[in-house]
Amino acid sequence: MPKKLLFVCLGNICRSPAAEGVFLHLLREAGIESEFEVDSAGTGGWHAGESADRRMRAAAQKRGVHLPSVARQVRPADFERFDLILAMDSDNQSSLLASAPPAARHKVRLFRDWDDQGRGEDVPDPYYGGPEGFDLVLDIVTRSGRALLAELRAAR
Repeated sequence: MPKKLLFVCLGNICRSPAAEGVFLHLLREAGIESEFEVDSAGTGGWHAGESADRRMRAAAQKRGVHLPSVARQVRPADFERFDLILAMDSDNQSSLLASAPPAARHKVRLFRDWDDQGRGEDVPDPYYGGPEGFDLVLDIVTRSGRALLAELRAAR
């Protein structure tokens, strides 16, 4: 049975699509795509149906990473469906914990808990900044994703 991961940010057009795309890229590189189901969502639904922000797609493309996500809002069923729900920042983590049924709260984690250069910190939102913010997010989600994948593989 595949391990199911959901990456979550506010609008699901910058950080969580980047984390999803990078994680899928890491899985392809390792040849273990079939062992995981990966998706992303937002705590808000403002961008539902949209592709990732064009600036994030461009930054990811420069690294050979495809961002396949289409924005959607977190659904109640996600708390049952996914094994791990990875919040991009503490505000989204709080929103998720407030929405999660008590039995699913243990699934909600801060994504940077796996980042040895910023454990417990937020993935910064690049939306209102310049191109360097998108590159920074990609650096962070790549580091965090690699560490998370190593831990999940070791646990199997």
